[in-house]
Amino acid sequence: MPPIPHVDVKAQYAPLIPQLEAAFSRTLETGRFIFGPEVEGFEREAAEYLGVQQGIGVANGTDALVLVLDALEIGAGDEVICPAFTFYATAEAIARVGAIPVFADIDPVSLNIDPADVELRITPKTKAIMPVHLYGRPADVAALRSFGLPLIEDAAQAFGAAGIATSIASTFSFFPTKNLFAIGDGGMIAANDAELAERLRMLRFHGSRAKKTFEYVGYNSRLDALQAAMLRIFLPHLDGWNGARREAAARYAELGLGEIAELPVDEPGHVYHMYCIRTTERDQLAAALTEAEIGFQSYYDPPLHLQPALAYLGGAAGDLPETEKASAENLCLPMWGGISEEQQQYVVDVLRKASSLVTS
Repeated sequence: MPPIPHVDVKAQYAPLIPQLEAAFSRTLETGRFIFGPEVEGFEREAAEYLGVQQGIGVANGTDALVLVLDALEIGAGDEVICPAFTFYATAEAIARVGAIPVFADIDPVSLNIDPADVELRITPKTKAIMPVHLYGRPADVAALRSFGLPLIEDAAQAFGAAGIATSIASTFSFFPTKNLFAIGDGGMIAANDAELAERLRMLRFHGSRAKKTFEYVGYNSRLDALQAAMLRIFLPHLDGWNGARREAAARYAELGLGEIAELPVDEPGHVYHMYCIRTTERDQLAAALTEAEIGFQSYYDPPLHLQPALAYLGGAAGDLPETEKASAENLCLPMWGGISEEQQQYVVDVLRKASSLVTS
């Protein structure tokens, strides 16, 4: 078996190369590389796909979070509740605007932020909740919305998942390994409030509606036209790719992976940005995957409340037991839209041979 990557992006876009080249040439012909018809077209099409009022293209998913926090005037001394079992950018964005990340524990089944723990951490200083739709599985936004605070959905890993982008704002990343990906960096904000969307459009362009008058201290964070042109090619294929991911997730279970490790629990809206099992034998299984040239990752170890840059928040081991357990046990296996049954069978065979939980 040839080496199996953790994510094979090229396998997804290779059939589309002629269309991508045509879109690239079209953009070169226009000479419009900042904003322009490609960006406007993608924003419109993405908003329609998500069922939101506005799509605002930005430079990357991290900027998207920062811009939303700034637009909501969340800053120094304010608290924003978020999970610690997520990528650093979630808490980094909160800290970047001067606010305080307050970490809540996760639900051990979904690995998303636990609404019951969130409720315990709400104070008069809490200005927003930032759930993450981790690995493509929607967080429980209905329960979180019941607390009456603005929800900023970090949906970087969940474009196309059901039940997302229903809050005041949701943010997306188009990093090349995402379900909907660019060929470089890119991001977007989905907004359901016209006034907020207008402020976000100004903030991404130095706080200005044009180049002469500046109403806010803003940012330079724009989705460029070439990336937008590529995204417009990929967007119509997203449902097919996500469907293929769901089929691959089901196949891992059918191949007997559940004999070896705890599998992610499926739900209809899950789009499997990653396929992460849980195992107390992670080091043993990881060594076997490495030897077999199979790509994998273990994420968020250490989790955010134990990261050096956030030590000023006073986090300590034992503060978030479910988060810390998931951090020590997660092992993400090869997953993309189009991974073959033969590749998955090989992954499972390697893991079965390495695991002491399976008797021969």
